[in-house]
Amino acid sequence: MSSADLIRIVSRSSPMALAQVERVRTELAALRPGIRTEVVPVTTSGDRWMGDLSKLGGKGAFTKEVDAALLAGEADLAVHCIKDVPADRPLPAGTVFAAYLKRDDIRDAVIHPEGLTLDQMPEGTRIGTSSVRRVAQLAVTHPHVECVPMRGNANRRLEKMAAGDCDALMLAVSGLERIDRTDVISEILPVETMCPPIGAGVLGLQCREDDTTTIEAVAGLGDTEVWKEITAERMLLHVLQGHCNSPIAGYAKAERDGRLSLRARVFSPDGKTVLDAHEWAGPLDPATLGTSVAVALLRQGAREVIDSIPH
Repeated sequence: MSSADLIRIVSRSSPMALAQVERVRTELAALRPGIRTEVVPVTTSGDRWMGDLSKLGGKGAFTKEVDAALLAGEADLAVHCIKDVPADRPLPAGTVFAAYLKRDDIRDAVIHPEGLTLDQMPEGTRIGTSSVRRVAQLAVTHPHVECVPMRGNANRRLEKMAAGDCDALMLAVSGLERIDRTDVISEILPVETMCPPIGAGVLGLQCREDDTTTIEAVAGLGDTEVWKEITAERMLLHVLQGHCNSPIAGYAKAERDGRLSLRARVFSPDGKTVLDAHEWAGPLDPATLGTSVAVALLRQGAREVIDSIPH
Protein backbone atom coordinates (compact mmCIF):
# COMPACT_ATOMS: atom_id res chain seq x y z
CA MET A 1 0.00 0.00 0.00
CA SER A 2 1.20 3.51 -0.65
CA SER A 3 1.39 5.88 2.26
CA ALA A 4 -0.84 8.91 2.02
CA ASP A 5 2.11 11.30 1.80
CA LEU A 6 4.25 9.64 -0.93
CA ILE A 7 3.18 8.32 -4.33
CA ARG A 8 5.78 6.48 -6.44
CA ILE A 9 5.07 6.92 -10.15
CA VAL A 10 6.42 4.32 -12.58
CA SER A 11 7.19 5.61 -16.06
CA ARG A 12 8.93 4.71 -19.27
CA SER A 13 12.21 6.59 -19.37
CA SER A 14 11.65 8.35 -22.72
CA PRO A 15 11.52 12.18 -22.72
CA MET A 16 7.83 12.02 -23.72
CA ALA A 17 6.90 9.67 -20.87
CA LEU A 18 8.79 11.74 -18.33
CA ALA A 19 7.06 14.91 -19.60
CA GLN A 20 3.71 13.16 -19.06
CA VAL A 21 4.69 12.25 -15.51
CA GLU A 22 5.67 15.87 -14.83
CA ARG A 23 2.17 16.95 -15.88
CA VAL A 24 0.67 14.50 -13.39
CA ARG A 25 3.05 15.62 -10.63
CA THR A 26 2.19 19.28 -11.27
CA GLU A 27 -1.58 18.69 -11.29
CA LEU A 28 -1.36 16.48 -8.19
CA ALA A 29 0.74 19.05 -6.32
CA ALA A 30 -1.95 21.68 -7.02
CA LEU A 31 -4.78 19.34 -5.98
CA ARG A 32 -3.11 17.64 -2.98
CA PRO A 33 -0.19 19.81 -1.82
CA GLY A 34 0.57 17.47 1.09
CA ILE A 35 1.52 14.55 -1.17
CA ARG A 36 5.10 14.02 -2.37
CA THR A 37 5.84 12.12 -5.57
CA GLU A 38 8.89 10.32 -6.87
CA VAL A 39 9.54 8.73 -10.27
CA VAL A 40 10.48 5.07 -10.76
CA PRO A 41 11.82 4.85 -14.36
CA VAL A 42 11.69 1.60 -16.40
CA THR A 43 12.78 0.84 -19.95
CA THR A 44 10.20 -1.29 -21.74
CA SER A 45 10.79 -3.94 -24.38
CA GLY A 46 8.90 -1.67 -26.80
CA ASP A 47 11.44 1.11 -26.18
CA ARG A 48 14.38 -1.25 -26.72
CA TRP A 49 12.99 -2.97 -29.84
CA MET A 50 13.16 -1.01 -33.08
CA GLY A 51 11.54 -3.64 -35.31
CA ASP A 52 7.91 -4.44 -36.11
CA LEU A 53 5.87 -4.10 -32.89
CA SER A 54 3.62 -7.06 -33.71
CA LYS A 55 6.65 -9.38 -33.35
CA LEU A 56 6.82 -8.33 -29.68
CA GLY A 57 3.14 -8.96 -29.08
CA GLY A 58 1.97 -5.51 -30.10
CA LYS A 59 1.30 -2.41 -28.07
CA GLY A 60 1.54 -4.31 -24.77
CA ALA A 61 5.32 -4.09 -25.33
CA PHE A 62 5.14 -0.54 -23.95
CA THR A 63 3.10 -1.42 -20.88
CA LYS A 64 4.24 -4.87 -19.68
CA GLU A 65 7.20 -3.76 -17.54
CA VAL A 66 5.23 -0.80 -16.18
CA ASP A 67 2.41 -3.15 -15.16
CA ALA A 68 4.91 -5.51 -13.50
CA ALA A 69 6.42 -2.72 -11.37
CA LEU A 70 2.94 -1.68 -10.27
CA LEU A 71 1.81 -5.21 -9.40
CA ALA A 72 5.07 -5.98 -7.56
CA GLY A 73 4.46 -2.98 -5.31
CA GLU A 74 7.59 -1.17 -6.56
CA ALA A 75 5.37 1.77 -7.59
CA ASP A 76 1.89 3.04 -6.75
CA LEU A 77 0.83 4.76 -9.95
CA ALA A 78 1.48 4.33 -13.67
CA VAL A 79 0.89 7.02 -16.28
CA HIS A 80 -0.15 5.65 -19.69
CA CYS A 81 -0.95 7.13 -23.07
CA ILE A 82 -4.33 5.45 -23.49
CA LYS A 83 -3.67 4.97 -27.21
CA ASP A 84 -0.79 2.61 -26.24
CA VAL A 85 -2.86 0.45 -23.88
CA PRO A 86 -4.29 -2.63 -25.66
CA ALA A 87 -8.09 -2.83 -25.50
CA ASP A 88 -8.53 -6.25 -27.11
CA ARG A 89 -7.70 -7.80 -23.72
CA PRO A 90 -8.53 -6.59 -20.20
CA LEU A 91 -6.17 -4.58 -17.98
CA PRO A 92 -3.84 -6.81 -15.93
CA ALA A 93 -5.79 -8.42 -13.07
CA GLY A 94 -5.57 -6.40 -9.90
CA THR A 95 -5.15 -3.03 -11.67
CA VAL A 96 -7.62 -0.30 -12.54
CA PHE A 97 -7.66 3.14 -14.16
CA ALA A 98 -8.32 5.62 -11.35
CA ALA A 99 -8.58 8.68 -13.60
CA TYR A 100 -8.28 9.95 -17.17
CA LEU A 101 -6.80 13.45 -17.41
CA LYS A 102 -8.29 16.26 -19.48
CA ARG A 103 -7.82 15.44 -23.15
CA ASP A 104 -5.08 17.04 -25.25
CA ASP A 105 -5.20 17.66 -29.01
CA ILE A 106 -6.23 14.45 -30.81
CA ARG A 107 -4.97 15.48 -34.26
CA ASP A 108 -1.92 14.42 -36.27
CA ALA A 109 0.80 16.81 -37.42
CA VAL A 110 2.86 16.77 -40.60
CA ILE A 111 6.52 17.77 -40.26
CA HIS A 112 8.50 18.75 -43.37
CA PRO A 113 11.88 20.54 -43.21
CA GLU A 114 10.70 23.11 -45.78
CA GLY A 115 7.23 23.48 -44.26
CA LEU A 116 5.38 21.72 -47.09
CA THR A 117 1.83 20.45 -46.50
CA LEU A 118 0.74 16.99 -47.67
CA ASP A 119 -0.94 18.51 -50.74
CA GLN A 120 2.26 20.35 -51.67
CA MET A 121 4.58 17.35 -51.40
CA PRO A 122 5.95 16.01 -54.69
CA GLU A 123 5.25 12.48 -55.93
CA GLY A 124 7.25 9.85 -54.01
CA THR A 125 7.90 11.98 -50.89
CA ARG A 126 8.89 9.51 -48.14
CA ILE A 127 6.89 9.97 -44.93
CA GLY A 128 8.27 8.28 -41.83
CA THR A 129 5.61 6.48 -39.80
CA SER A 130 5.05 2.96 -38.46
CA SER A 131 1.37 3.58 -37.75
CA VAL A 132 -0.86 1.27 -39.82
CA ARG A 133 -3.68 3.75 -39.17
CA ARG A 134 -1.74 6.59 -40.83
CA VAL A 135 -0.46 4.41 -43.69
CA ALA A 136 -3.98 3.24 -44.60
CA GLN A 137 -5.47 6.74 -44.50
CA LEU A 138 -2.62 8.32 -46.49
CA ALA A 139 -3.18 5.63 -49.13
CA VAL A 140 -6.77 6.94 -49.42
CA THR A 141 -6.17 10.69 -49.25
CA HIS A 142 -2.61 11.18 -50.55
CA PRO A 143 -1.61 8.16 -52.66
CA HIS A 144 1.27 10.16 -54.19
CA VAL A 145 3.36 9.95 -50.99
CA GLU A 146 5.24 6.85 -49.84
CA CYS A 147 5.32 5.66 -46.21
CA VAL A 148 8.57 4.31 -44.77
CA PRO A 149 8.70 2.43 -41.43
CA MET A 150 9.88 4.71 -38.63
CA ARG A 151 9.99 3.85 -34.90
CA GLY A 152 11.50 5.55 -31.87
CA ASN A 153 10.44 8.48 -29.73
CA ALA A 154 9.61 11.82 -31.33
CA ASN A 155 13.08 13.33 -30.80
CA ARG A 156 14.70 10.24 -32.30
CA ARG A 157 12.40 10.40 -35.34
CA LEU A 158 13.24 14.07 -35.88
CA GLU A 159 16.93 13.08 -35.84
CA LYS A 160 16.28 10.30 -38.37
CA MET A 161 14.51 12.75 -40.68
CA ALA A 162 17.44 15.18 -40.38
CA ALA A 163 19.77 12.28 -41.28
CA GLY A 164 17.77 11.65 -44.47
CA ASP A 165 15.97 8.44 -43.47
CA CYS A 166 12.73 10.09 -44.65
CA ASP A 167 11.62 13.39 -46.21
CA ALA A 168 8.77 14.14 -43.79
CA LEU A 169 7.17 12.80 -40.61
CA MET A 170 3.74 12.38 -39.10
CA LEU A 171 3.50 12.69 -35.33
CA ALA A 172 0.76 13.35 -32.78
CA VAL A 173 0.21 17.04 -32.03
CA SER A 174 -0.20 16.20 -28.31
CA GLY A 175 3.18 14.45 -28.21
CA LEU A 176 4.95 17.40 -29.81
CA GLU A 177 3.23 19.72 -27.33
CA ARG A 178 4.45 17.58 -24.43
CA ILE A 179 8.10 17.79 -25.50
CA ASP A 180 7.76 21.45 -26.51
CA ARG A 181 8.50 20.90 -30.22
CA THR A 182 5.43 22.38 -31.93
CA ASP A 183 7.88 24.64 -33.77
CA VAL A 184 8.55 21.84 -36.28
CA ILE A 185 4.89 21.42 -37.38
CA SER A 186 4.17 22.21 -41.06
CA GLU A 187 0.49 21.27 -41.02
CA ILE A 188 -2.10 20.00 -38.55
CA LEU A 189 -4.49 17.57 -40.22
CA PRO A 190 -8.23 17.81 -39.49
CA VAL A 191 -9.79 14.61 -38.11
CA GLU A 192 -11.76 14.30 -41.38
CA THR A 193 -8.45 13.79 -43.24
CA MET A 194 -6.65 11.74 -40.59
CA CYS A 195 -8.93 10.01 -38.09
CA PRO A 196 -7.06 9.67 -34.75
CA PRO A 197 -6.22 6.48 -32.88
CA ILE A 198 -8.51 5.23 -30.13
CA GLY A 199 -7.52 7.00 -26.90
CA ALA A 200 -5.67 9.85 -28.65
CA GLY A 201 -4.41 12.67 -26.44
CA VAL A 202 -5.45 11.06 -23.15
CA LEU A 203 -3.29 10.10 -20.18
CA GLY A 204 -4.66 7.41 -17.87
CA LEU A 205 -3.61 6.89 -14.26
CA GLN A 206 -3.41 3.20 -13.37
CA CYS A 207 -3.29 1.90 -9.79
CA ARG A 208 -3.55 -1.40 -7.98
CA GLU A 209 -7.21 -2.17 -7.36
CA ASP A 210 -6.73 -2.65 -3.62
CA ASP A 211 -4.71 0.55 -3.16
CA THR A 212 -7.60 2.77 -2.14
CA THR A 213 -5.22 5.38 -0.67
CA THR A 214 -3.65 6.17 -4.06
CA ILE A 215 -6.94 5.82 -5.95
CA GLU A 216 -8.58 8.39 -3.67
CA ALA A 217 -5.56 10.70 -3.90
CA VAL A 218 -5.55 10.87 -7.72
CA ALA A 219 -9.25 10.41 -8.57
CA GLY A 220 -9.79 14.17 -8.39
CA LEU A 221 -7.46 14.66 -11.39
CA GLY A 222 -9.95 12.83 -13.60
CA ASP A 223 -12.19 14.48 -16.19
CA THR A 224 -15.75 13.07 -16.35
CA GLU A 225 -16.25 13.98 -20.03
CA VAL A 226 -13.03 12.20 -20.98
CA TRP A 227 -14.08 9.18 -18.91
CA LYS A 228 -17.21 8.91 -21.10
CA GLU A 229 -15.22 9.30 -24.33
CA ILE A 230 -12.57 6.73 -23.41
CA THR A 231 -15.14 4.23 -22.11
CA ALA A 232 -16.94 4.36 -25.47
CA GLU A 233 -13.72 4.23 -27.52
CA ARG A 234 -12.14 1.34 -25.64
CA MET A 235 -15.37 -0.70 -25.71
CA LEU A 236 -15.45 -0.22 -29.49
CA LEU A 237 -11.90 -1.58 -29.76
CA HIS A 238 -12.66 -4.41 -27.36
CA VAL A 239 -15.72 -5.57 -29.33
CA LEU A 240 -13.85 -5.30 -32.65
CA GLN A 241 -10.94 -7.25 -31.10
CA GLY A 242 -8.52 -5.05 -33.01
CA HIS A 243 -4.82 -5.84 -32.70
CA CYS A 244 -1.80 -3.57 -33.17
CA ASN A 245 -1.74 -4.22 -36.95
CA SER A 246 -5.41 -3.29 -37.40
CA PRO A 247 -5.96 0.12 -39.00
CA ILE A 248 -8.78 1.18 -36.66
CA ALA A 249 -9.39 4.85 -35.95
CA GLY A 250 -12.02 6.74 -34.04
CA TYR A 251 -12.91 9.25 -31.40
CA ALA A 252 -15.82 9.99 -29.09
CA LYS A 253 -16.92 13.52 -28.33
CA ALA A 254 -18.78 14.54 -25.19
CA GLU A 255 -20.72 17.73 -25.91
CA ARG A 256 -21.31 20.40 -23.29
CA ASP A 257 -25.02 19.56 -23.20
CA GLY A 258 -24.20 15.99 -22.16
CA ARG A 259 -24.64 14.32 -25.55
CA LEU A 260 -21.99 11.79 -26.61
CA SER A 261 -21.08 10.71 -30.13
CA LEU A 262 -18.60 8.16 -31.47
CA ARG A 263 -17.11 8.15 -34.96
CA ALA A 264 -15.06 5.11 -35.99
CA ARG A 265 -13.39 3.75 -39.09
CA VAL A 266 -11.79 0.45 -40.07
CA PHE A 267 -9.41 0.28 -43.03
CA SER A 268 -7.62 -2.41 -44.97
CA PRO A 269 -3.86 -1.72 -44.78
CA ASP A 270 -3.80 -0.53 -48.43
CA GLY A 271 -6.72 1.84 -47.81
CA LYS A 272 -8.84 0.18 -50.53
CA THR A 273 -11.51 -0.83 -48.01
CA VAL A 274 -12.86 1.88 -45.70
CA LEU A 275 -15.70 1.14 -43.27
CA ASP A 276 -17.31 4.03 -41.46
CA ALA A 277 -19.79 4.39 -38.57
CA HIS A 278 -20.93 7.39 -36.55
CA GLU A 279 -23.59 7.29 -33.84
CA TRP A 280 -24.99 9.42 -31.03
CA ALA A 281 -25.53 7.83 -27.64
CA GLY A 282 -28.89 9.37 -26.82
CA PRO A 283 -29.78 7.70 -23.54
CA LEU A 284 -27.19 4.93 -24.05
CA ASP A 285 -24.32 4.67 -21.61
CA PRO A 286 -20.81 5.13 -23.12
CA ALA A 287 -19.98 1.40 -23.18
CA THR A 288 -23.22 0.62 -25.02
CA LEU A 289 -22.42 3.33 -27.58
CA GLY A 290 -18.99 1.75 -28.16
CA THR A 291 -20.63 -1.65 -28.63
CA SER A 292 -23.28 -0.26 -30.99
CA VAL A 293 -20.73 1.47 -33.26
CA ALA A 294 -18.57 -1.69 -33.28
CA VAL A 295 -21.60 -3.77 -34.31
CA ALA A 296 -22.36 -1.27 -37.12
CA LEU A 297 -18.80 -1.80 -38.41
CA LEU A 298 -19.03 -5.59 -38.02
CA ARG A 299 -22.22 -5.52 -40.12
CA GLN A 300 -20.16 -3.85 -42.87
CA GLY A 301 -17.50 -6.59 -42.77
CA ALA A 302 -15.01 -5.31 -40.17
CA ARG A 303 -14.34 -8.80 -38.81
CA GLU A 304 -13.12 -10.04 -42.20
CA VAL A 305 -10.96 -6.94 -42.73
CA ILE A 306 -9.34 -7.23 -39.27
CA ASP A 307 -8.86 -11.01 -39.41
CA SER A 308 -7.27 -10.86 -42.88
CA ILE A 309 -4.37 -8.78 -41.52
CA PRO A 310 -1.43 -10.85 -40.21
CA HIS A 311 -0.45 -10.15 -36.58
